[in-house]
Amino acid sequence: MAGLAAPTTATAAPEAGGAAPAPTVEERRLDGEVPREILRRSGFAAVAPAFARGLGRADSYREARRVVEREGAALWRRAVDRAQGRGPARGDLSRDDDRPLYWARLGMTRELRTWEPGFGLGERQRAALLTELERASRGQTDLRLPRGHRDGHGKGVKRVLLTGFDPFTLDRDVRISNPSGAVALALDGTVIDTPDGPARVETAVFPVRWADFAEGTVERALRPYLPRVDLFTTVSQGRVGRFDVERTNGAWRGGFPDNDNVSRTETVPVADPTSQPQWTTTTLPYAAITAADIGRFPVYDNTAVTEIPAGGDEPVVRPDGPTPGSTAREGGGGNYLSNEIAYRATLLRDRLGLHGTLPGGHVHTPVLQFGTGNTDPATGAVTDPEFVRNRLDIVAQARAIVAVAVSAPGTDRG
Repeated sequence: MAGLAAPTTATAAPEAGGAAPAPTVEERRLDGEVPREILRRSGFAAVAPAFARGLGRADSYREARRVVEREGAALWRRAVDRAQGRGPARGDLSRDDDRPLYWARLGMTRELRTWEPGFGLGERQRAALLTELERASRGQTDLRLPRGHRDGHGKGVKRVLLTGFDPFTLDRDVRISNPSGAVALALDGTVIDTPDGPARVETAVFPVRWADFAEGTVERALRPYLPRVDLFTTVSQGRVGRFDVERTNGAWRGGFPDNDNVSRTETVPVADPTSQPQWTTTTLPYAAITAADIGRFPVYDNTAVTEIPAGGDEPVVRPDGPTPGSTAREGGGGNYLSNEIAYRATLLRDRLGLHGTLPGGHVHTPVLQFGTGNTDPATGAVTDPEFVRNRLDIVAQARAIVAVAVSAPGTDRG
């Protein structure tokens, strides 16, 4: 597919004795047939080549930054519009599919990473461009909150911030979609009618990479907005056949490989580690959420954690949450990046002094499953009717969970 091989339009020959930067592990998956098919069948195949042409016309770093900002934001808006039924579908993949955004973004980052412009591009400049492309194409620069009571404008429309994730475990099955990303695309900028009035939802998605989290991508994206919203929830794919509201989040990375096949086993790295707690807790109205009859999947208040008890040296599963003085090994959401985004977001809430006033936490969706008979990654189709129905049902139920949460009286927050 044009534009997914080594870039040509925007790429000049490297300087003598030098070599163009290599694509990442994640970007090299673009060479497979499944990503190419997803891009082709969604109408997103031309995104990376068009971006490469734009870069090729840039004759300065400043101009390159303008191209990156414009095209990154345009990709996010195009993916949101497609998911929400605006404009032509441009392909036969269902509109709710989150995967075109993921693979098109990787096509763009690969073009940018391997670009060697005539004006010269320093390592720090390239890194800054890549960061800007990631932020813009993930909706992180497009969070547009209406005025509300936290701004001193009366009650107004309630404001909700929701985050999703990229697909992951792609070496296991490169066809994988992440329903949390689909939820983010479907809900971005929408208004949900609730018993307590309208709620505007703004969304963004995050990478499945340990390094980005260690570099502060979550805090950088969320810090300006948490003091202004009425509720936030991070969302990721969790267990088969169920939603979970995760009660407790742990300060531990368990080492499962990320999308670049990098492992990290360590305490979650945060600013000011001397004041870092081992656990943070949800302030979402979990009792109201789990009591509501809002979809085909059961919703659980998940209180289990794995800890090393105070004075001990072996991990112990605690069904009812951590004990005083214990060391985290798994939050309710495990010890991968879903637990980490929940930990980071709720720690940020607490460090901003919002624990008692801002409902926030993490929701795990059901695992998105392909239809019966389409379970072999080597021979299976990239989509099927049951796969689409499952994703649509998860998205609809996630929307309903937000409606319940934002209108709950909040007696069980904290």
